[in-house]
Amino acid sequence: MLPAPEILAHIVDVHCHPQVAPSIAASTIEALPCTLCAMSTQREDQPKVAALARARPDRIVPAFGYHPWWAHRISLNVPARTVPDHAAHYRALFLPDPSPSPPPSAELEAAFARLLPSLPPPIPLADVLADVRAHLIEFPAAMLGEVGIDRAARIPFPAPADAADGGNITPALSPFSVPFAHQLAILEAQLALAVELRRNVSLHSVKAPSQTRALFDRMAATHGAAWFAISVDVHSCTLSPEVWCDIEKLHPNVYISLSTAINGRSPAHIALIRASSPTRILVESDYHNACDAPARTWDMARIVADTHGWSIEDVWDDRPPPDESRWGVVRRLEANWHAFVRGGHQAPVKKSTARERRWRDYSLDLVEIDTEDQREL
Repeated sequence: MLPAPEILAHIVDVHCHPQVAPSIAASTIEALPCTLCAMSTQREDQPKVAALARARPDRIVPAFGYHPWWAHRISLNVPARTVPDHAAHYRALFLPDPSPSPPPSAELEAAFARLLPSLPPPIPLADVLADVRAHLIEFPAAMLGEVGIDRAARIPFPAPADAADGGNITPALSPFSVPFAHQLAILEAQLALAVELRRNVSLHSVKAPSQTRALFDRMAATHGAAWFAISVDVHSCTLSPEVWCDIEKLHPNVYISLSTAINGRSPAHIALIRASSPTRILVESDYHNACDAPARTWDMARIVADTHGWSIEDVWDDRPPPDESRWGVVRRLEANWHAFVRGGHQAPVKKSTARERRWRDYSLDLVEIDTEDQREL
């Protein structure tokens, strides 16, 4: 059951995908009871998110970026406004020259031949960055998102013909995934843009705990204070409490958000909530239906409250109690969101330990190791 409107108005769904729905009624956008952070993921939905933000600028925080599930559609190291060779681009990603190893098996070649006709012409990374830059500049409050890394996703085969006639059939997955080094190059280019424009980030991270921590360490080393000036949300976070605590200590600009859609599949998120600093937690729906997103976000807010033993507001007072220990979950989450939006975090000042120096040396090898893993797949 949703709370009173004056309470729900202070809830922020920090990650959702309303533009994915086939259509959104104007009345739905006009009646939004809380703030939604609408995430772009691929070329086709950047303008859809922009349209939502124009329709309801007080309730929609837009985010523009390219998701790792579609990173294979992006070509590196080619000039802007060019059309990379279609087959050569995808073959280099999915069936790279294994010399001196044996050539790809007949099964992989057959899978590639089945997949290739469904893949769109690749676009140069320079065009991607220009598109993201233009949208971020148009919307001064916009975030970079959804961007990230995913070591579990596979490229789907084209949907069966009867799916186009209304059949609810999930396409089969191909044996191919986007090489990790390719994902990382696209992610780091987008993060550099976020640092340049000082925009906060919504980050996707799946099956990549060590790589995510190494990424944050590398961004801090590369960008210094400019990195800590922006905030980063690891959305629908599935990191272990141990990994998260390490990140939380070293990166005061990194937050986590949780959703019932993803985190609710396992009780593991309860331990993560307990382990996290109360000031570094956000909530989200990670959902595509704007009508249902507020209720799903509220459900996660209640879980956070129950886990931390926080009260749940039943009335709203615009004058918060001076004693923050008396704050309810909505006021706490709202304060976290405001801190996230403000950014400007102070970089930690400490000498590296021998353990951390060993970690840095180890992390430099992660991309190369992941590239080898992709070849074995």
